[in-house]
Amino acid sequence: MGRPFRLRRALPEIGGLVTIADETSIGSAEDSPHSSLSTTAARNLATTTKTTPQMQGITSRWLLRLLPWVQVSGGTYRVNRRLSHTVGDGRIDFAVSGAEVSIIPDELRELPALRDFTDTEVLAALGERFTQREYAPGELIAEAGEPGDRLVLIVHGRVDRIGTGKYGDATVLAALAGGDHLGDAPLISDDATWEVSYRAVTRVTVMALPRQAAREIAERSPALREHLATAGQGLLQPTNASGESAVTIASGHHGEPSLPSTFVDYDLAPREYELSVAQTVLRTHTRVGDLYNDPMNQVEEQLKLTIQALRERQEHEMVNNREFGLLHNADLRQRIPTRSGPPTPDDLDELLATVWKDPGFLLAHPRAIAAIGRECSARGLYPTAVDVNGHSLPSWRGVPIFPCNKIPVTKEGTSSILLLRTGEEKQGVVGLHRSGIPDEYEPSLSVRFMGIDEKAVINYLVSAYYSAAVLVPDALGVLDDVEIGH
Repeated sequence: MGRPFRLRRALPEIGGLVTIADETSIGSAEDSPHSSLSTTAARNLATTTKTTPQMQGITSRWLLRLLPWVQVSGGTYRVNRRLSHTVGDGRIDFAVSGAEVSIIPDELRELPALRDFTDTEVLAALGERFTQREYAPGELIAEAGEPGDRLVLIVHGRVDRIGTGKYGDATVLAALAGGDHLGDAPLISDDATWEVSYRAVTRVTVMALPRQAAREIAERSPALREHLATAGQGLLQPTNASGESAVTIASGHHGEPSLPSTFVDYDLAPREYELSVAQTVLRTHTRVGDLYNDPMNQVEEQLKLTIQALRERQEHEMVNNREFGLLHNADLRQRIPTRSGPPTPDDLDELLATVWKDPGFLLAHPRAIAAIGRECSARGLYPTAVDVNGHSLPSWRGVPIFPCNKIPVTKEGTSSILLLRTGEEKQGVVGLHRSGIPDEYEPSLSVRFMGIDEKAVINYLVSAYYSAAVLVPDALGVLDDVEIGH
């Protein structure tokens, strides 16, 4: 190598003398030879400390951890209940095409007055006489004391049922949403009046049937006229507050009166839940297992992550599956809308009232939990945190709120909040599984060897069996249409 270039920096002349500065080398320290082994070279001889494969999709899966699991040996779980009488207060669906709404004839049977009426042609004729109408927020749809001259079905929006309180002030008795109706008295009575008022909270779309139009169709249909004449007379079989056949009991009597006799009737067609399955085939090359199993077993690590993905899918199905998912199996009477959109303390109190016997826990999307916190903070409320197995969680009225990202959030920014009572002994919500299956790796999860193909790839069938059951309707409550982006 040649001699490094050196720069002489001249300083100003002082007293006729020229002073030369110290020589400074331009070359960097890295260009000089090392005096010891570099770390880059040393790493070639070192053993690297490694982590097991990480997976961002793993969540807390609180629902799977909190549900009591019931062993289902036969693959099917039957929920026997007492006989109950349906009163026809289900929600009504509509056919929507753009901004136009039409009546689905069979859906009119959800009205108590038309519950057992099966003439589809007459129902279609009734549906054709409905007219669509819009109401602005704050507008009265019906006022107490006015003639009930029309049947009103709510298509979309929120409506408050307003009555008079004990001390004479107006009180919101209930909040109605799409699928509800304002009562069917106009169908069965010519002199019906609105007992309470109904006010639109948001923009509301309704379908209305004038009483005169219903009367004209009834005059042309003897079957409908006869059916409406007997509607509203009540059930011959006495029932309790839950709609179950009543057990006749005498109390408070003296002497020796004749005691009533009774029996407890059962539902003749009980609901049965079959175990669902989530499966996948794990594939790994024999060469990988032969050569690269130290220090970590490659098949074991692949299997761990595959099982985590299966458990995530399991929780998703237990929330969203249309056959047994909690969101789709909540009783319609247990689903309530919010009063104004965001999850206010009043909404949470009403949700607690749906599972009042022994509420276990609330389940909500993390963004819905954040919305609850905002609404409470805006009102100067600070719910206490509760400790659950070392985890600090928010709560409402002492009921813990657990996060679950499997609860969907719609594109409009709304979600749902679930409230559960759990356990067979409490007639609550239970998880269903089948342990003790062949090649079981975890309870109700099996890993079965499927052989090696002609490409030297080993195949393992990974299966998880599960389901969920709601033993009685009031074990599960749902707060619908919760705005989380407010």
